[in-house]
Amino acid sequence: MENVNQEQINPPAEPLLPRCCAIRFRPADQPCTAISRITDLHHDEIVMAQTDHGLEPALVYGEPRPCGPCGETADQAGAETGTGADDEAPKERAAAAALPIIIRRASREEQDKFLALQEREKGNFSTAQHLIAKHKLPMKLIKVERFFNGSKIIFYFTAENRVDFRELVKDLVQEFRTRVEIRQVGVRHETKMIGGLGCCGRELCCSSFIRNFAPVSIKMAKEQGLPLNPAKISGICNRLLCCLTYEFETYQNMRRQMPKPGKNVSLDGQLFKVLKINVLEETVEACALDDPERVITWQASEWRRCEPVKGGGKPAAEREAGAQKTNHGQPRQSRPRPQTNRKPAPARETTEPDQ
Repeated sequence: MENVNQEQINPPAEPLLPRCCAIRFRPADQPCTAISRITDLHHDEIVMAQTDHGLEPALVYGEPRPCGPCGETADQAGAETGTGADDEAPKERAAAAALPIIIRRASREEQDKFLALQEREKGNFSTAQHLIAKHKLPMKLIKVERFFNGSKIIFYFTAENRVDFRELVKDLVQEFRTRVEIRQVGVRHETKMIGGLGCCGRELCCSSFIRNFAPVSIKMAKEQGLPLNPAKISGICNRLLCCLTYEFETYQNMRRQMPKPGKNVSLDGQLFKVLKINVLEETVEACALDDPERVITWQASEWRRCEPVKGGGKPAAEREAGAQKTNHGQPRQSRPRPQTNRKPAPARETTEPDQ
């Protein structure tokens, strides 16, 4: 009988990689990534996650997936090779260290306390609104967050200017008998906290997946040919839509390759004037200089063969060739400027008053 290696019969178990799981600390909060070694979690299950201020209950938002030691999925960890991955490794480890860690499933008592916590936050919200009206403060309360262990309450508000809420803090501490923190946020963060539906009919980007707000300018709307109507390019927060940044770089790259509107171009020896371009369809509308009434639509295979035309109505290639050789093939020489003999202006006579 052949000797069979024991390791071949019972191979050693592979080390269990941590799992990445999306969780919500409140039903209306934005999902965030957490690390867990529990592999059989289910959607809407309540778990206890370790955060920077202690254990907090959270709702599971999706099934766990394998991830690498830095918080990325197993496929992403295997795809990262080369010096670039080594340079980014410290940053990824630091980001993974800040992720919440799912410790265990919540007990029945913790689940009941978690549901009661949401009701207490609503009551705290009403109490804070009453105190704000009492002190006549020009501020709008947005959200209240209460730590699971009751050690701290955070109040979020918006205001046009700075608000002196020192007296309000004293009343809140006396009312709730715990630490109180008041934070002022902008209108974009207000919309992110409240949530809603955008003009596209989907959940707002800021409340669903955007972590940090990127700067948005009116130039992005112009580059994409959108109507400069504030009602059409603004979101619920009355600021420019965040989605204007998604395709802005693509429009810029494609416009650089296409002829510019208003310019003259040459195609197959004929001169045309560019009237309009369509970036999405990659088409160009132009008209012949000798027949302006006739509009022609070029596809990508046609306008890519165009040559720019400058002064004189000649193509760029012919203009450069003519500039290099003039006077029967001799290089053109620069002519000296004629010197003009201008007489200096006569000096003005000044008279001093008699002393």
